[in-house]
Parts: sequence; structure tokens; C-alpha cells
Amino acid sequence: MIIGEFSESYPPHIDGVGMVVRSYCEELSKAGHTSYYIAPRNAGREYENAAPETFPVIKYASVPIPNEAYSVGLSAFDLSFQLDLNHIPFDIVHAHTPFVSALEATRISRERHIPLVATLHSKYYDDILMKTHSEVIAKAVVQRVVQFFNKCDEVWTVNDATADVLRGYGFEKKIVVMPNGTNLWYPTYEDAKKAELRFDLGTGPVFLFVGQQNFKKNTDSILKAAAIYKQNKGSDFRFVFAGQGPDAEQMHRMSEELGLSDVAVFTGHIADREILKGLYARADLFVFPSLYDNAPMVVREAAAAGTPSILIRGSCAADGVTDGENGFLCNNTPEEIAACMERALGTAKTVGEKARQTIPIPWKGIAKQVADRYAALIDRKKHEKR
Repeated sequence: MIIGEFSESYPPHIDGVGMVVRSYCEELSKAGHTSYYIAPRNAGREYENAAPETFPVIKYASVPIPNEAYSVGLSAFDLSFQLDLNHIPFDIVHAHTPFVSALEATRISRERHIPLVATLHSKYYDDILMKTHSEVIAKAVVQRVVQFFNKCDEVWTVNDATADVLRGYGFEKKIVVMPNGTNLWYPTYEDAKKAELRFDLGTGPVFLFVGQQNFKKNTDSILKAAAIYKQNKGSDFRFVFAGQGPDAEQMHRMSEELGLSDVAVFTGHIADREILKGLYARADLFVFPSLYDNAPMVVREAAAAGTPSILIRGSCAADGVTDGENGFLCNNTPEEIAACMERALGTAKTVGEKARQTIPIPWKGIAKQVADRYAALIDRKKHEKR
């Protein structure tokens, strides 16, 4: 099959959705398919000396959004991109966001009468409401999102909780749950030690957050919880924040104001996966109290390293996690998060091993499911044409 995977993000800014798209392309290519990663250029923010991808990539012109890591795609005005795209004999196209890239995927699907798949990865109502502070605008955007999904041949979500979110938006058609994958790995003492030395983590407990430094991910509650933990247990611990984002400076200031300068470690964006793996290996607990994320890749990556997560009870991110068995759940307050950090340390290793056994699904298996569904949709479309 020749597949087009459409996204709104590409390195150096690559979010959870971008990681999923990259994994789709990698694994489908390994299985003998040709899978294109199609996304906007990052407007001059490309990686220098970046290693070539193992799959074909097509990027279109874009302009940066002020104070954001994302760019707005200008695919309709990029003639070179349009020519490249028009010469590829796609069998199926898959939109991982319902915005500019989805317009291109929809156009190709209609012109060539090939299947269009779309996946809901994000909570768009929450995103728009946070940016505009207008329920009217947020509802209007969600209506447009649902209209787009209604045009697709098949709609996927990453778990049952996310399917409920989409139904809450007003989508009434069939939803296919296609989970995200994570490849298992077994960190060594050396992996953990390298991270410990590189970031001067000491020998005490290490708590880790990986993701956008964005208050929509409840990072202010993490900082407040760390301050409470320090007040109760002292300074013999480190809290590592790996990532970048629009609220990075505010998080730094908040850390100083809360008296966390001696325990908080801000690494910035980590492009080297081996370094990030070392952090997962060294961490005792992965703290991710986000109410925004649906099926966060980082929780699965932590589990693959045998590191259990602290999640908010009832959140989409906590789907599939049982408190005290393969992770830890708490209520959404800094006090509850801090208390969970204290109680979880005692059984973190045992719970982390159970997390490794129950949470990650190898990408190879997911790619097989994806390819089978793609093939079925292609056959169905051909039958409809006949």
C-alpha cells in the first residue's frame, strides 16, 4: 500500500500526535508499505544535522504562530508541494488532525476516490476555550471538527475514553478504537546512571514529567505538589521537567517562587531518545496529572521502562490504569498529588513491573492492525466504485 499520514507537527517541534505519526510511518515501512509523513515545515526551525528518516517525508510551507511552537500550514500556496503530492499514487490517506493537513487529505480522497481515515487525538474544545476564553468559538470549532469527521470513511480514537469525548462533541457514527503502541525495552543500571550524572540528579528519589511545558497539562499543580512534598520530606529528591512549551518561562519563575530551585531540573527539549530513555530509567515515578491528554505516549514510554505513573482519577490518561496495581491514581489537587508521590515510592518497583506487563503494546502489532484496517477500507472503496 501507498499511504499518506497527515499531521500538523514535525521536528523540531513534535508532540504526541507527531510521535504517533512517526511510529506509524516507521512500522508500516518496515512491513513493506510506503508510508509518507506529510506535515508543515517548521518555518526555519528545522533540526540541524538531523538524521534522515527511514520513510519518505513531504513538507509544505508554513508561517510560525507567535508565542507557539506550532506553525500554520500554507499547503494550498505551495506549488512544489502540490506537484509532489499529485504525483504520488496513494491508496489511502489518514488525517491525524482536522485542520490544514486534513484539507489536503480530504482533497486527495475526493479526487481519487480513495478512503479517508481520521483519528481524534486531542481535546479541541479544551484547546480553543483555553486560547480564546469563548465557549461560543470553542463550540463552533468543535462543530466544524465533527463535520469533518462525518465526511471520513472511518473514524478512530486512541481509547474508549477518547471515543466518549468525540461522542460528547456530537459525533454519532461508528468509532474504531486503535490504541497507540510503545516498544518494550529493558533499561540497564548504566542507562540510569548516565542520566543521573548528566543532570546531577543525586541518589535520592527522582520524579519525572515529560511533555509540553504548558499549563493546560496541569503543570502548575505539579509544581505546587513538589513544593508540598519538599515541605514534608525535605530536599533529598529531584523533580525533572523534560520538554519545552509556551509556559516554560512562567514555570521557571513559579519554581523559584515556590522554593524549588534546588530540586527542580528543567532539561529543555531532548531530541536524543537515548538520553530520554535514561531519564525514564532513573525516575522512580512518572508524574502526569494532565486532564487534557487522551492516551499520552509518555505514560506508555515510562511503563515500557518499568516506571509507573501518577495520574488523575477519571482522566482519559488514566484509562487502563488501576490504582496500586499498574499505576497510581489520585484526585486533582496539589495536596493529593503530593500525598500520592509519598505513598507510591514504597511500591514503585513492583507496580512499575506490572505497568510494563500491562500498558505498552508493541508498535509492530499496532501497525499490523492498522494495515489490516487500511486494506479492508481500500477493498470496500473499490467495491463501492464498482
